[in-house]
Amino acid sequence: MEVIIALSVFILITGYLAYNRSSLSVFTAIYTLLMFIGSIFDIVGGLSWIVFILIAAPFNIKSLRQSLISEKLLKAFQKIMPEMSSTEKEALNAGTTWFEAELFKGDPDWSKLHKFPQPRLSLAEQDFLDGPVEEVCRMCDDWEVTHELADLPPNVWQYLKDNKFFAMIIKKEYGGLEFSAYAQSRVLQKLSGVSIVLSSTVGVPNSLGPGELLQHYGTKEQQDHYLPRLATGEEIPCFALTSPEAGSDAGAIPDFGIVCKGEFEGKEVLGMRLTWNKRYITLAPVATILGLAFKLYDPDQLIGEEKDLGITCALIPTDIDGVITGRRHFPLNVPFQNGPTQGDDIFVPLDFIIGGKDMAGQGWRMLVECLSVGRAITLPSTSAGGAKTLALATGAYSHIRRQFKLPIGKMEGVEEALARIGGNAYLMDAVTTMSTGAVDLGEKPSVVSAICKYHLTEKMRDCISDAMDIHGGKGVCMGPNNYLARGYQGAPIAITVEGANILTRNMIIYGQGAIRCHPYVLAELEAAANPDFEQALEDFDQALFGHMGFTISNMIRSIWFSLSGAHLVSAPFKDKTHRYYQIMTRLSSNLALLSDLAMAVLGGDLKRRERISARLGDVLSYLYLASATLKRFNDEGRQKEDQALMMWAIEDSLYKCELAIKELTENFPNRFIGKVFKYLVMPFGPSLKKPSDILDHKVSQILQHPNAARTRLGQGQYLNKTDGNLMGNLELTLENIIKSEAIVDKINAATGKRHAIINLDKLAETALSDAIISKEEAELLVVTEQQRKDVINVDDFESIELVANKAKHLANQEPKKDEKAA
Repeated sequence: MEVIIALSVFILITGYLAYNRSSLSVFTAIYTLLMFIGSIFDIVGGLSWIVFILIAAPFNIKSLRQSLISEKLLKAFQKIMPEMSSTEKEALNAGTTWFEAELFKGDPDWSKLHKFPQPRLSLAEQDFLDGPVEEVCRMCDDWEVTHELADLPPNVWQYLKDNKFFAMIIKKEYGGLEFSAYAQSRVLQKLSGVSIVLSSTVGVPNSLGPGELLQHYGTKEQQDHYLPRLATGEEIPCFALTSPEAGSDAGAIPDFGIVCKGEFEGKEVLGMRLTWNKRYITLAPVATILGLAFKLYDPDQLIGEEKDLGITCALIPTDIDGVITGRRHFPLNVPFQNGPTQGDDIFVPLDFIIGGKDMAGQGWRMLVECLSVGRAITLPSTSAGGAKTLALATGAYSHIRRQFKLPIGKMEGVEEALARIGGNAYLMDAVTTMSTGAVDLGEKPSVVSAICKYHLTEKMRDCISDAMDIHGGKGVCMGPNNYLARGYQGAPIAITVEGANILTRNMIIYGQGAIRCHPYVLAELEAAANPDFEQALEDFDQALFGHMGFTISNMIRSIWFSLSGAHLVSAPFKDKTHRYYQIMTRLSSNLALLSDLAMAVLGGDLKRRERISARLGDVLSYLYLASATLKRFNDEGRQKEDQALMMWAIEDSLYKCELAIKELTENFPNRFIGKVFKYLVMPFGPSLKKPSDILDHKVSQILQHPNAARTRLGQGQYLNKTDGNLMGNLELTLENIIKSEAIVDKINAATGKRHAIINLDKLAETALSDAIISKEEAELLVVTEQQRKDVINVDDFESIELVANKAKHLANQEPKKDEKAA
């Protein structure tokens, strides 16, 4: 019995120490104390002491530990460590880690999350949104842009230049607006609710492009020359990275430059002969300055000892002889300016390199560092803005449109789709706010930006598909009054660009996250790569034993959380969110443990097991999305009216997070080990569920009626109730429909009949003549009936209007000569 009690005490104390991540020295001291107590009670004898010393000494005596354990493991680690290309190394080292690293620790500090300041607009930024942004939204007719002109009209282009829409990132000293990342996000959200072409045209110059690269890496001369011209729109930039032979594998670009001497503007200078063939380049057809990525070679060693300098970025004026601006691409009926660019053996001076000669070969580092910022802003923001507008528009339509004498929004199938749109719109805005806030704090969050880009563009695709299902024929029939079709057509564009989503999910999120966010893996990799073996052993020893303690701790925590349901975990609030923080802490421990176990079992093969990496990345991603949602709810004052939106977003994310863990364990290459993993983290099976039908109903109701939560959900979008603004007209019609419903209820009560919300003009005439309603009420019913019809009706055309090549069509309609003679 004494032995059983002693063993139980030992297990409990070990578990407690591991749970709290006590150091090796604390473990050893506590065990030594237990041994002394055991000796006093004759439980521990001399043999036990010998065994204890034999185990404890190699771990606590540094020289022994290094020679017996660390050195052998370091050599083994160096053999199995996967080879990384130079581009992979630069990508890993680019950017910074942020709150996602907390989620990888297995014990997130939730107070840290809520201490990050809430992003806010400056007075100048708010004025810009209320003034120029509002005005350009009013000016832009998306049907004219996408169908009639296949471009923004000239007056809109000029307005964008005059009001410095292309200069949001450029510093004031060069004539730019110098807006925060958060302000850029708000601008793009508002524009995307009006026209994808408009938001893309504004977004690209403010994202990855010459302006961003010049400000960070350009020489003083380059900055002084180009930045003021970019700020005023005198120069239109584009950035050419993608080649026919290298898309997502940007490191494989075949475009090249050779360092040599040559003649430029009548003088012999040191320069480069460039050859390139790029495609999918946004703004290329109208660009005056081309940012070009290529591989630079110096075979004659004119600028240094290296012959293969690596990827380099240069600025090339497009009016230089030999620069070919190709014809336009036509991306899915969303005709933003996009096309190819080529050059063959074009000589330019070496000082065309961004940053000058010293930055030769530094292009990939420059690109991935800038991409870690731009990828967190442009596409996530346009996706979030689109989803916010969709949520309001689809909610309004669902209440206006009637079937079976009921608003279609009362049908449970429609409610389910509406809830997905509303919950995701709330989450997406939360994610863009938190992530751009990180950028404004000085972070370059490469992992976060990949999470944002992948998940928000995918969620936008889901939202627009749900909206199309709800609208039915209204969404299918294109025309000036269709506010869905171009977004539906264009959704795959965002999925494809800035790193294809398949690549982003399967390789980038976890590939970077596991190394950058893990407390010890990067240190182990750096130690293993260190040519100084003594220093490598010192660093590896420290990282290795920290890693071992980290893994043991997360194993204990995961087992304890599984058994206790994590109900004893502390959380920062005692309201509806309390349980969410507990579950997220458990899932964070699961992520940390499964990552370590997967790396230990698969080693370098984990890099090739993309679906394992993808699922681990999903766990990290959904924890981040849920964290952003909790932060938004708190930052906005924990509004009771918003609870349903917040709860839907959290519960959907956590359900998908646990599902990813389940799929990972069930599909692990070694099935036995996969089952062991599963029993460690979920011995009783999955415990989380999708948002309930009741919660779906609550979210759908928020979208279908004017209320404070709905207003906050659509905050910042272009909803001006003026003629020609489809979203504003929808909002006005919704308000009038709800007022009219009250009037119809009054008529129903007076007549004893139940009148449907159709033919309101005729109903108004009868009710007014019977003195049931006032003249003002009758006028409202008449106006509402016309608005209702405008909302549900679709556009129609003469056949000739739909023909692109009208001249050819008309020629084909003319009877042939022999037919005339006959």
